Amino acid sequence: DWQEHQQGIEIHSVSFSQDEDDSEDLNELEVNGNWTPQEKALHEARLKAKAKRRLRKSSSRDSTRESLSDSVSGEPSTDPHSPKAKAAVNDRKSRTGKGRGLPKKGGAGGKGVWGAAGMVYEVEELDADDPNYDESGDTVYATVVPELDERELEKTIHPIVQEYFEHGDTKEVQMLLKELNLGHHKFEFSSRAVSLSLEGKASHRELTSRLLSDLSGKVLSESDMSRAFDKMLKELPDLILDTPEAPQMLGQFIARAIADHAIPMSFLDCYKGKVDCDHARAALDRASVLLSMKREIMRLDNVWGVGGGQRPVKHLIKEMNLLLKEYLVSGELSEAEHCLRDLEVPHFHHELVYEAVVMVLESTGDTALQMMVKLLKVFWQTGLITLDQMNRGFQRVYDELPEISLDVPHAHSIMETFVDLCFQEQVITKQLRDSCPTRGRKRFVSEGDGGLVKS
Repeated sequence: DWQEHQQGIEIHSVSFSQDEDDSEDLNELEVNGNWTPQEKALHEARLKAKAKRRLRKSSSRDSTRESLSDSVSGEPSTDPHSPKAKAAVNDRKSRTGKGRGLPKKGGAGGKGVWGAAGMVYEVEELDADDPNYDESGDTVYATVVPELDERELEKTIHPIVQEYFEHGDTKEVQMLLKELNLGHHKFEFSSRAVSLSLEGKASHRELTSRLLSDLSGKVLSESDMSRAFDKMLKELPDLILDTPEAPQMLGQFIARAIADHAIPMSFLDCYKGKVDCDHARAALDRASVLLSMKREIMRLDNVWGVGGGQRPVKHLIKEMNLLLKEYLVSGELSEAEHCLRDLEVPHFHHELVYEAVVMVLESTGDTALQMMVKLLKVFWQTGLITLDQMNRGFQRVYDELPEISLDVPHAHSIMETFVDLCFQEQVITKQLRDSCPTRGRKRFVSEGDGGLVKS
């Protein structure tokens, strides 16, 4: 009853204040016609201020009514200027009175907030109504590498192969090829690598055969290898212009690839009776002969020989001795030069000089002496044997001359003759000639001279 009484008093006071405001407005309207423009503007400002006051009064009455209801229900009212009231204003709880007093969004709301602390987001399921929905399943994002055209292919492959000839690491080549998008030009890598090795050394061809064997089944398939060799068989007429021995070399490449299982054994059978080019036929015949020889497949690992730095020293010495003996029989300087270059051991050429000089000391007659001087002169003029290698070879003979003279009594005199002839042909320097050891010979005047030595 007391609460209803209070509400009735409030309603009566509100209606009374409204009647006073209306009466004031009527009085103002009566004198409205006698105002100047300035007074009229002032009057409008007063009306706006009065409307604001009415709004404040109504809001304060509502808050007073809520506070009264709270006090009646037993909840204590708080001062709006107290710290507790200020904390309530900054509180993130719902103020509509409909919630359970919990923070908004479970404490995960606010500016710059992605979620509650420690929240783990699960994989979002695909929505079939999404316009970007893919029926195939999960969406995979990957870096797209454009396919290389023919011009870019040659510019990219050439430095890779040249660098491989230097380091010989097939795994690095595999890694580089996997980063490229060769597309349907993938077989071009094999053909271009073989073409570059034909113009290089035997060690380069051996490295290329190893590379093709390691890439087979990992980066390149058997069909890619077969297409590469098929293309090279068709290009043999052009390859012969730069490399006359291209048919025989390509045949060895094919035989080595078949032995390494890079291409199938049926590769040669596909060309029987179907080849019109003589050069291609020669290459296929060479491969067929190598594969048909007894136990030759096991020996094809050394079809290109072993690289110079990888050969044992005894094998190199044997090869150089054989080279010198063949030269003394045939007398062909160009063949000897070609054989020495194929060994690919420029750091071991001093052994050739040593063996040549020893062979002269152990030979009979002047034929071997004249031929060896001629051979060393050609090697010196072409730059195949450097000054350092020449000096080291002769110096080794100088150091071992006392031991050699035990088997060859006239070694010192033959050595002096050979050194003088080499100096005349400008094969050795004057300093090297002067350092040649000579045998000291004491000659007495006669038996009865009392030990006097002939001056």
